[in-house]
Amino acid sequence: MEIKQFYDKSLAHASYAILSENEIALIDPARDPGIYFDFADDNNAEIKAIIETHPHADFVSSHLEISKKTGASIYISKLVNALYDHITFDEGDELSLGIIKLFPINTPGHSPDSISIIIKDEDGKDHAIATGDTLFVGDVGRPDLRESAGSINKTKDELARMMYNTINEKLLTLNDDVLVYPAHGAGSLCGKSTSTENSSTIGKERKSNYALQPMSEDKFVDELLNEQSYIPKYFGYDVELNRKGAPDFEESVNNVKIISSYNDIEDGHIIIDTRSKEDFENGHYPGAVNLREDTKFETYLGTVVSPDEKFYLISDSKEKLDTLIRRCAKIGYELIIEGALVHEEIEDSVKVEKLDLNDFKENLSEFTIVDVRNLSERNSEIIFEDSIHIPLNEIRERYNEIPSDKPVVVHCAAGYRSAAASSILRDKLDTKVFDLSDEIKNFSKYN
Repeated sequence: MEIKQFYDKSLAHASYAILSENEIALIDPARDPGIYFDFADDNNAEIKAIIETHPHADFVSSHLEISKKTGASIYISKLVNALYDHITFDEGDELSLGIIKLFPINTPGHSPDSISIIIKDEDGKDHAIATGDTLFVGDVGRPDLRESAGSINKTKDELARMMYNTINEKLLTLNDDVLVYPAHGAGSLCGKSTSTENSSTIGKERKSNYALQPMSEDKFVDELLNEQSYIPKYFGYDVELNRKGAPDFEESVNNVKIISSYNDIEDGHIIIDTRSKEDFENGHYPGAVNLREDTKFETYLGTVVSPDEKFYLISDSKEKLDTLIRRCAKIGYELIIEGALVHEEIEDSVKVEKLDLNDFKENLSEFTIVDVRNLSERNSEIIFEDSIHIPLNEIRERYNEIPSDKPVVVHCAAGYRSAAASSILRDKLDTKVFDLSDEIKNFSKYN
């Protein structure tokens, strides 16, 4: 038996191929199925099953495409009410794979329809558990994503209590040597304090994971709900897209319309310019938002752009544009790209005025300072006492809370989010808007 982990750093997403006797079962595959087909070919094996631990909120799965191309069955809990052909897979069921067996257990908490997969070896011993978004290394899945998405809605308090029961009645009954393979690592918004390690054991988690320590149910609920991060705009959209199954990856990205000129851009759609901060500030299309290509591009795209609106995508080369379209597809956003364009110089391009740092430092009261960090970051340190706090995910909706009687300076923790927020605000406010960018390090005590 081999358990192969595939890890996507940009979404902190881990998927798995379990190989036994030339048969493969996939667990929570990513949007691009190519890596799994290659794994099967390299091992002269056949993909026999695709298992979805739940309908994911933070990425789009390729389960339907893989099933269509290989004939493999999709296994998922009956509670999902999946809208594609599938085999229900819940506690009491089993799946033979080569000389091993896979057993689902219902583990609600992150979602009401989550399952985890116990992988038994050829001797029938519990070898590992694929925990989906239920148990992470150092954390458990957040319980506040299914209040208005999926076929079953539960309040975050209800799901937190389900998680408590899942931990104590299911996970902690497993032996310490059982390997833990989660669907996410550090940086995922599906947890709040996930470790940088991508696998663990039940024994290690029993000792070190805060959520697995002995405590009352009420205390656990308080601990779990405290300081969860924001919910990106795309999460509910991805739950539903996964529940019905996404279109084939290559065909879908190839259907994105490539436009040849800024003249082809129609009014009324957001424009995402992914070029560097320097290139953007030296000249960009009026109203464009600077969301540059970065490790977390997908997450911030789905934070700024709502899935019910169309957007234009801009890069500085055809190669980068192709890559970015594929990255958009990881969260299903290739479906809402109105047009993709390689940047060209235009006569009415907008140039950004630089902030005079000395003037800013000496005259802080002469500026309105906007903090676009998350609430937990703000709570850990208020860098400027009189600053206005509006997180990036809310800036397009709450910009009118910012007065225009002074120049505005925007900051985050390192400069990525402030670049995006300041570009949004320049198009909304009747005053000068500056990005403090990475100069924030000279003001924060943690840098």
